[in-house]
Amino acid sequence: MNEVPALSPARTLRQLFLTLFLRGRGARGLRRDRAPKSIARKLWLTLGLYGLTGFLALFFVRQPVFALAVYLHAMTFMFLGMFVASSAGEVLFNKEEGDILLHRPVEPRTLLWAKVRVLVEVSLWLAGIFNLAGFFVGVAAPDGGWRFPLAHAISTALEALFCTGSVVLVYQLCLGWFGRERLEGLMTTAQVFVSVAVVLSAQILPRLLIHSRSFTGLAIGSWWIVFLAPAWFAGFDDALAGSAAMSSWLLALVAAGATAAVLWTAFGKLARTYEAGLRSLNENVSPRGRNQGRRRWLDRLVNQSPLRWWFRDPVTRASFVLTSAYLFRDRDVKLRIYPGIAPMLVMPFIVMFQGHGRGGFRHGSFGVAFASSYLGLIPLLTLNLLQYSQQWQASDVFRAAPMPGPARLCRGARRAVLCFLTLPVLVIFGATIWLFQGGTPDWVLLLPGIVALPIYALIPNLGGRSVPLSLPTEEGKSTGRGLMMIPVLLVSAAISGVAALARRGGWFWPFVLVEAVAALVAYLAMSRSIAAVPWPSME
Repeated sequence: MNEVPALSPARTLRQLFLTLFLRGRGARGLRRDRAPKSIARKLWLTLGLYGLTGFLALFFVRQPVFALAVYLHAMTFMFLGMFVASSAGEVLFNKEEGDILLHRPVEPRTLLWAKVRVLVEVSLWLAGIFNLAGFFVGVAAPDGGWRFPLAHAISTALEALFCTGSVVLVYQLCLGWFGRERLEGLMTTAQVFVSVAVVLSAQILPRLLIHSRSFTGLAIGSWWIVFLAPAWFAGFDDALAGSAAMSSWLLALVAAGATAAVLWTAFGKLARTYEAGLRSLNENVSPRGRNQGRRRWLDRLVNQSPLRWWFRDPVTRASFVLTSAYLFRDRDVKLRIYPGIAPMLVMPFIVMFQGHGRGGFRHGSFGVAFASSYLGLIPLLTLNLLQYSQQWQASDVFRAAPMPGPARLCRGARRAVLCFLTLPVLVIFGATIWLFQGGTPDWVLLLPGIVALPIYALIPNLGGRSVPLSLPTEEGKSTGRGLMMIPVLLVSAAISGVAALARRGGWFWPFVLVEAVAALVAYLAMSRSIAAVPWPSME
């Protein structure tokens, strides 16, 4: 009788984490016959949207290979960086895995690489679909040809490895350099900086191309271009399938060398610290006095005027305190939310600084209006992310309370996000306008975005969705978070354009009045709809 050969630990772990990615970490409502069996079936809608977005590469038809490659790699770098940054925390450091895996004879490098391999596989799916149209555009480039698809496929794979390895390297350095007391906060801070750096590097090069006199106006040999990661991989394409300039070969060497160095450091030198860090993060420690003081500070805050008048409902008040505590203290929530929203908020500053000093409707005014309308992204994205938690089983207590539906819980979560995330960003936007635009009255252009803000905050809760901390973490959901920026960007640009036109044409205040009335009617209708939704079935 033939024996079935046993699977290697690496292959078994890879299949395990891929299954978790495809099916999620909760069994409620899961049916075996409907569970996705592949990444394509799991992400078919997200992949379709990425493919449609990739057709923007047609604007680079008949342009040099380097210009096309800069655009493709910059956008790929942004999408992949946002996906990895927002999902790496819950993939690499999930509390539910420690009790099962840490006592088994599995090498830290094997465990780490099994998780990273799933992230890389999903990244390659996203990058491949997005770059599909670009492959054909590169073949038709003046200095391109049949070699471009092959060269670009290799450089895109290197880029996916570099993005994933960089995020893992940041975690490993935090684990190796700092103790447990400071580790969780530093990991979140480091992830925020990585996310912002990814978006900035992805935005600078395409904007330089667009605002130069021609697409060839950006010199490949500019000394500063070596500091922008997308340019490395664009140089790889240009060296193998484009102009083959010496500067492109140098950039290609930087791309290959940086990727190899990141992978070797993250999975070779520092892999041994992963198991120790995972064990320390899953240890139960007694709460410190500062955490108890923070809880008392939250309790005092909601019981002081004017917030006491705002929280007459005890359920809303309790939800506000619970959500605020998770935003400040829970490592899992912080690693998901702050790196997820930080890259989105870079765009308003880019638009404002781009228009600084040029004045007029097309630049300064539009930038301020765009920043204000972009505020709605904060509650929209944060409330969607807040519904996931590694302690999601505890949310069953919500159903045991005498509440007909989740409306009051959602109301408290919305107010926490508006108070502790949206309001500080609004103050930062206002201070930035005051510092860089002096005595100009452009600050009034923040009003259209502020008026629309409550509508954005209600959208995630329509139909009883986005109940705070009620769903298990599901890495597959993080793949489409970057695409959420596209519809919000379009709506924000429309509101910004109308607001800037209204101010230029002298009918700004009538526009704000009409918007306020429409927003009030929509708010009342949406609030009534949310309040009427009962608890959904647990199955």
